[in-house]
Amino acid sequence: MSGRQPDLADLRKRMDSALEVLRKELQGLRTGRASASLLEPIMVEAYGSEMPLTQVGTINVPEPRMLTVQVWDRGLVKAVEKAIRNSSLGLNPAVDGQLIRVPLPELTQERRNELVKVAHKYAEQARIAIRNVRRDGMDQLKKLEKDGDISQDEHKHWSDEVQKMTDKHIEAVNQLLEQKEKDILHV
Repeated sequence: MSGRQPDLADLRKRMDSALEVLRKELQGLRTGRASASLLEPIMVEAYGSEMPLTQVGTINVPEPRMLTVQVWDRGLVKAVEKAIRNSSLGLNPAVDGQLIRVPLPELTQERRNELVKVAHKYAEQARIAIRNVRRDGMDQLKKLEKDGDISQDEHKHWSDEVQKMTDKHIEAVNQLLEQKEKDILHV
């Protein structure tokens, strides 16, 4: 094979990061047990920009169906409460000074089904991101072949490698989704 080749390490890193984003989003979907990771993806309007909740307060789990957020700056309590209330998590926070209590309601079957739909949406976004990386890789290969840096055979070899990597990552997305569905539906 000739000297130039596609940057598979970069493609893999980009596909891995799509998986990581999906993992974080799925952690935010609650399965009936309180978990600090439920509130971590929430962004709060603070100091003129959007900041992760974890940068404006401490999330605790004092009991199985209760989360609390200790907001560090009294001026941000309202913004944190609003961010939690407006998240797609269906939570109803209660302010107590600089402490925000977030009771977790019992999961109804209807709510479980909604959460499964949200999980499917997150998984589809991850698949799209992975396919976009694949397309970039295939475009790189076309350019390398067109520029005479790789032969037609090498192009075929590398595109098979990119496709294998894509298939592996899509399979990982499907496994994460399947596990999350089980968690949501069988609590």
